[in-house]
Amino acid sequence: MAGTEQLSDDNRYMALALRLARRGLYSCHPNPRVGCVVVHSGEIVGEGWHQRTGESHAEIHALDLAGERARGATLYVTLEPCCHSGRTPPCTDRLVQSGVSRVVAAMADPNPDVNERGLELLRDAGIAVATGVAEAEARDLNRGFIRRMETGMPWVTIKLASSLDGRTAMTTGESQWITGEPARADVHRRRARSGAIMTGIGTVLADDPALTARAPEAVQQPLRVVADSHARLPLAARLIGQSGATLLVTAELQPQREAALHAQGVETLLLPGDDGSVSLRELLAALAARGVNDVMVEAGPRLCGALLRERLMDELIVYLAPHLLGDNARGWFSLPGLERISERIPLQIVEVINVGADLRLTAHVGEGPDNS
Repeated sequence: MAGTEQLSDDNRYMALALRLARRGLYSCHPNPRVGCVVVHSGEIVGEGWHQRTGESHAEIHALDLAGERARGATLYVTLEPCCHSGRTPPCTDRLVQSGVSRVVAAMADPNPDVNERGLELLRDAGIAVATGVAEAEARDLNRGFIRRMETGMPWVTIKLASSLDGRTAMTTGESQWITGEPARADVHRRRARSGAIMTGIGTVLADDPALTARAPEAVQQPLRVVADSHARLPLAARLIGQSGATLLVTAELQPQREAALHAQGVETLLLPGDDGSVSLRELLAALAARGVNDVMVEAGPRLCGALLRERLMDELIVYLAPHLLGDNARGWFSLPGLERISERIPLQIVEVINVGADLRLTAHVGEGPDNS
């Protein structure tokens, strides 16, 4: 019975730590979102979350609040405490000094600089350590950070606004607005929690988007990334004149054109692929190398189809509007060459909810049922 009660308490306090961690959803990129709770004799004596990159971690905020009451307490944290010096000192040092008797971590930190060494340091100091409590929820909260640490690639989400008959724009390219205001507001919140927004030059030329996160929650603007094989980005494009950074990734770039783009504050990156277009795999790896955990793609069927064909998409979010656009309108993906049912690309639908008058459908790639 005692073991069952302990597990129940661990789950309850870790759930609170996860709620605290979500407060950093928009503000601590590229660091992971982490929450922490300190409990002494059944009383919560300290709470904290990682609020901004470069500032104190969740454990430090919670221990500062707990003070001397941390001695002999249990500390619940959604990610293994760090054991290396970066912008802040190691959290493990502070935990040992605080006198906590037990640490419960939802999961180990996949960062190679940590990766269970923090937990081992705590054990060596005589602190009891437990892991794996609410691990699935903790991993989902930081899936982009985990993907970057484990594979050197970001988590890639393709976002589409679509009619019920699977159309994203008229044949002329007109697409504003397929969905209603609640769905568009939801998109801006998702932009605000992403490290980068990526689009193709076709979308820029057709829609001239700003690609900014216009949501109250937005603390920092995501990096705007344009895949543009021939560096055709207009110098008067709206996305150039916005706050935050813009990155043009191209397969060919003349010095004069490069100088003109740089003069407008546009960073450039030359990544030619084998077919003369931008190497999308190298592009995503380059984004991960500069600390981007999550990439939100808002593009036309050509770029979206290329990402899907190269198995570079992790998640698909479609906002389905209750109307029809007809046979001549544009579809979701350009996927030439699929001729047999056996060649279909499997998806797993993980969520369908109402957003205003529209539906938001979320699917993950490569996890669909085997209907053979």
